[in-house]
Amino acid sequence: MFGNQSETVVLTRDCPVIAVPSGEPAMLPAGTEVEIVQALGGSYTIQLGWRLFRVDGTDADALGKTPRPKPQLPEGADDKAVEALVWEQLKTCYDPEIPVNIVDLGLIYDCQVIPQSNGSRHVQIKMTLTAPACGMGPVLAEEVRRRVLDVPTVESCDVELVFDPPWDRSRMSEAARLATGTY
Repeated sequence: MFGNQSETVVLTRDCPVIAVPSGEPAMLPAGTEVEIVQALGGSYTIQLGWRLFRVDGTDADALGKTPRPKPQLPEGADDKAVEALVWEQLKTCYDPEIPVNIVDLGLIYDCQVIPQSNGSRHVQIKMTLTAPACGMGPVLAEEVRRRVLDVPTVESCDVELVFDPPWDRSRMSEAARLATGTY
C-alpha cells in the first residue's frame, strides 16, 4: 500500500466509492475482488482493474476493516486542546493518490477555531489542491469538513477551496518531500 504490500479483498457488501481522479460517485457490488493500494487516515484507495476508487472510512466494513474511532477530548478541554485535535484530524485526510496527509502536503492555508457563546466551536478552513482542476477537490473538502465535525464541541465547519496563492512543492513539509521523493 504505497510503500507496503497491497492487499486483495472481496467486498462483503455493496460499497459506495468515488472514482479517482474524476471524483464521480459509483457503487461496487458485493463479491467484487479489489486491491487495497492505500490505507491511510481511515480511508482507502482501491484498485479494480486499471481504475482507482476511494472508499470512505465509514465503509471500511465492506473491505473487512474496522472503521477509525472518533476523536476524543478530556472533559473541560480548552480552546487550545480543541485546536490541536482539529489539526490532528486534518492530518488524517489524504489525497487518494499521494501517501502524505494534506497538512504535510501544504494544502491547508488557514484554520481558525472560533469559540461560540454557547461553548461550542466553529471552524473555518481555507485549503487548496495540488492541481486546481482535480475532480477530487470537493471530495477532499467534504472529508475535511466531516473529520473536523467529529471533534467534540465543534458544531460547525466551513471549508473553502482557494487557489491564490497557487500551491507548489515548496509548501510541503520536509517529511512530505522525503516521502514523495521531491527534495
